[in-house]
Amino acid sequence: MQIRNATSPTEVKGMTTAELRERFLVTDLFVDDELRAVYSHEDRVILVGVSPVTVPLTLESFPELRTDHFFERREAGVVNVGGSGTVVVDGVPFDLGHGSCLYIGRGASVVEFISDSASAAPETEDSARFYLFSAPAHTAYPTTLVPAGTGIVRELGDQSTSNRRTLNQYIHENGVRSCQVVMGVTSLHEGSMWNTMPAHTHDRRMEAYLYFDLPEAARVVHLMGEPTETRHLIVANRQATIAPSWSIHSGVGTSNYSFIWAMAGENQSFDDMDAVDITAVS
Repeated sequence: MQIRNATSPTEVKGMTTAELRERFLVTDLFVDDELRAVYSHEDRVILVGVSPVTVPLTLESFPELRTDHFFERREAGVVNVGGSGTVVVDGVPFDLGHGSCLYIGRGASVVEFISDSASAAPETEDSARFYLFSAPAHTAYPTTLVPAGTGIVRELGDQSTSNRRTLNQYIHENGVRSCQVVMGVTSLHEGSMWNTMPAHTHDRRMEAYLYFDLPEAARVVHLMGEPTETRHLIVANRQATIAPSWSIHSGVGTSNYSFIWAMAGENQSFDDMDAVDITAVS
């Protein structure tokens, strides 16, 4: 497991591009037949990429957690950003198509990830790719599947401002219950490239984005930092960004794309955000 320390705005002002990428961008979560994890001290969240191309993979605990099982004191949301697959939680299978979400509650013991393509002739591009966002949990809620396109759906933005998008809220205060995790998927319509505008912060929660369905030759210019001291990261398909609570998290792509947004912190109110007037950003 890779460890990422928390940062302050003062540190970020002096960072080089390489230092910003090392601290806030996760580029290598998805490797064939591997399970990779990044622990962030921003609200103690863990980002996990699971790529069971030819063999099933089991999520076990990590030495850094000092627990017998990964979910002993944690919960997680899982979204499949690849081909169809199955997550088996303590013997119960949950089929996840592309973009579907599974909430796994505290106390789960054995969690296995399987790609449907592995039972036939395995193809890397057709394999399931599971993205997991985990936070500490103080109680247990039921493991719950949310198929892609269900949950609460919100249509936002406008084609005239290049940010028409469909937002699917999966794990939140009025949907699938959790202790801390708030999670969903936003997909930009064709011809739209901007996400999360106007930009905002929420000092009560950190947030992570996982960009996916981005063409191989396309990139997202992800904006971060204090509103008056912005920085940027160049992000490719299936790469994740970590946003501290004091940082904006917005971006524009060279193509339309989708992204998983996931939060953890003080509350679960999706609309609890401090909007930033674009004319005040620098």
